[in-house]
Amino acid sequence: MSLEFTSSEMMSITAARALSNDLICFVGIGLPSEAANLARLTHAPDITLIYESGTLQTRPDVLPLSIGDGELCQSALTTVSVPEMFRYWLQGGHISVGFLGTAQIDRFANLNTTLIGDYREPKVRLPGGGGAPEIATSAQEVFITVKHSRRTFVKDVDFVTTVGFGRDGKARDNVPNIGRGPTLVITDLCILKPDPDTRELVVTSLHPNVTREDVIEATGWDIRFADELEITPAPTHEELAVLRSLKERTHAHHSGQQ
Repeated sequence: MSLEFTSSEMMSITAARALSNDLICFVGIGLPSEAANLARLTHAPDITLIYESGTLQTRPDVLPLSIGDGELCQSALTTVSVPEMFRYWLQGGHISVGFLGTAQIDRFANLNTTLIGDYREPKVRLPGGGGAPEIATSAQEVFITVKHSRRTFVKDVDFVTTVGFGRDGKARDNVPNIGRGPTLVITDLCILKPDPDTRELVVTSLHPNVTREDVIEATGWDIRFADELEITPAPTHEELAVLRSLKERTHAHHSGQQ
């Protein structure tokens, strides 16, 4: 019997599967945190999760509201200073994967979390970069998870807060001292990876019940599809149960219903 699941659950579970047990993962708040902790609670119990506030090998029982959430420090192996976190752990090359979210992403995986519209007269001001620009620069590779829509998947981001491969796809060429950049983008519709030559994002796998037309309609550029397009495996009963339990605990904790 097939299980019922939402597109958001499909996204988080697919993102969690991308993480393996031996990784050191620098985790962003929101969707990346949900996916990273789901991985820890299922197939990757020994994954090392690091948050920007300096918490190392943290094992939260509920999802944090921010990098300053006490749950992170309380459940961490140890907490170091922010300068040590960035200078030693990140810039020192010790981070396997930086896991990020975004407000806008373009065809070369550049991220915008600064503003929407013109820089001098923006329509919307966003939270800003935080540690994302440094994470994307220094982590060995970057995973991105974000919901798929034309508002988010734009041909050119309004502002490059965090460099993927630059406006022309060549920003990382001949720069040996930085990471590989984005290697995987996971949405509620599909999985995308950068073309090895052009660095433009290409759809490599469609989630169950999603069509090419669904992805085309939700993307702000002429999206390309891999020649051998795969279908993402559906969630298992265990993955759904663990994710739903995690979200229920989180909701009860942050709403004071404990």
